Amino acid sequence: MTLQNLSQRKSLLGTGILMLAVASSGLFWKSTHSVAQGPAIVPNTPANAEAKSQAYGLSHAFRTAANTILPTVVTIETSTKAKVVRSDRRTPNLNPRGGNGENPFKGTPFEDFFNEHGMEGFGGVPGGGGQRSPRSEGAGSGVIIDTAGVILTNNHVVRGADVVTVRLADGREFKGENIKTDPQTDLAIVYIKGATDLKAAKLGDSDQLETGDWVIAVGNPFGLEQTVSAGIISGKGRSIGAAQRANFLQTDAAINPGNSGGPLVNLDGEVIGINTAIASNGGGNDGIGFAVPSSLAKWIVPQLMKGGAVERAYLGVGIERMSNELAGKFGVVRGGGVLVTEVHPNTPAADAGLKEGDVILDYNGIKVHTPRELQEVVERSVLNTKQKANILRDGKPMTVEVSARALPKDFGRTARLDPAEDGPAPSKPESVASKELGLEVAPMGAAEAKQLGFEGYKGVLITNVAPDGLASEAGLKEGMLIRKVGHQDVATPEEFAAAVKKQPVEEGVLLLVRTPSGNRYVVLKNQ
Repeated sequence: MTLQNLSQRKSLLGTGILMLAVASSGLFWKSTHSVAQGPAIVPNTPANAEAKSQAYGLSHAFRTAANTILPTVVTIETSTKAKVVRSDRRTPNLNPRGGNGENPFKGTPFEDFFNEHGMEGFGGVPGGGGQRSPRSEGAGSGVIIDTAGVILTNNHVVRGADVVTVRLADGREFKGENIKTDPQTDLAIVYIKGATDLKAAKLGDSDQLETGDWVIAVGNPFGLEQTVSAGIISGKGRSIGAAQRANFLQTDAAINPGNSGGPLVNLDGEVIGINTAIASNGGGNDGIGFAVPSSLAKWIVPQLMKGGAVERAYLGVGIERMSNELAGKFGVVRGGGVLVTEVHPNTPAADAGLKEGDVILDYNGIKVHTPRELQEVVERSVLNTKQKANILRDGKPMTVEVSARALPKDFGRTARLDPAEDGPAPSKPESVASKELGLEVAPMGAAEAKQLGFEGYKGVLITNVAPDGLASEAGLKEGMLIRKVGHQDVATPEEFAAAVKKQPVEEGVLLLVRTPSGNRYVVLKNQ
């Protein structure tokens, strides 16, 4: 199953519509065919009348919601000019499509990246002159949220476009201008000028939604403008790859390519989500669609309108979901908080005194159960204010005060080497092996720390992992750094061995392990 955004290229729209006909025996009825015995007629009982009344009532609710939202839904068409992708003359000739012209990223998340941006080659012309990418066009949806001409859509609908055209429900067309985007939530706003008599949709409260609530999806799937489909909210708080900082709504309302940026609406005709992506095996609707919730859009849009960018508060920590195994080691119930795996220096978390192994139970009075929930409540904190967090440290409750500061643009972007891919891990003669855990560790010298990106950290390097051992089952690999056993820091193989002896494998051995992407806790336990 793949995850796809819902914007659509015109080259894929075509002009034909697939139609199905059934003409087999018993299913094809001639006008002269007579029915020998028809179905029993259901009497017009009070119960039947009540059932029809409820059905008509639901139908009326759908119709009213559709009539409310349709005048506010727009079609967004984009075009990107042909460009010459130039390469550095000192760079070797690199063609990502290979010698046969095929895209080597086909079948991976990067396939569409090269298609969308026309990156047919880097240095495809001898001497580094570059290669010409073709002109491309796309289509998606949007919704008017302000009568002054403000339209809400997805970032991926307008990303990289040279020309954006907005077509209103009444057929009028305008040039999209002053586009502001937030790639991390895949939201964008587009302005149009000179449009009169606009109707604006109301952003509802997605926080009030419950799984099972009726919704309708509106947009322009496959170029079919003003299309409405109905379904329910089939899940909340979904994390998908379409955006880094959004808890998506999941719906089974039919949404397809071209629906991107269109509204997901409740029965009051209020926008409670922006349709963004689908999970699909074949590229079409499989009953699993995702929308950015309106509660998030309400926070994003004013910032885009005011400053053109989104400012987020941050803690400066690495965090991890509390699994069953980890919950047992930290004395909390599963999902009862978020585990801190790393505290970056010179950050609000460091200044507040947070430590690795702390369990954050709530932040600013809001209980948190997953890393995404904590991230969301933290980033929406009012900047330059004090926020309280209740935590557990070594099983004891504590309260820390965090100063909300804006997330630096370059935070967390430092590149690190992956020891699993960049050559064999260093091996030391003074290594120590643990047969119970199925791994071997050795000291880490300055050269190894620099090579593996572990400078400034203490611990022991994993130099060997048994293929059928507990460490392998937990995903540990050679070149990773073990920093703690239980709650004890280990800097030498001897300290590691002594700490392991204090942790019976039958009860689970807790390890804090550093990987190229940061710290994480694992529990090695005999089943």
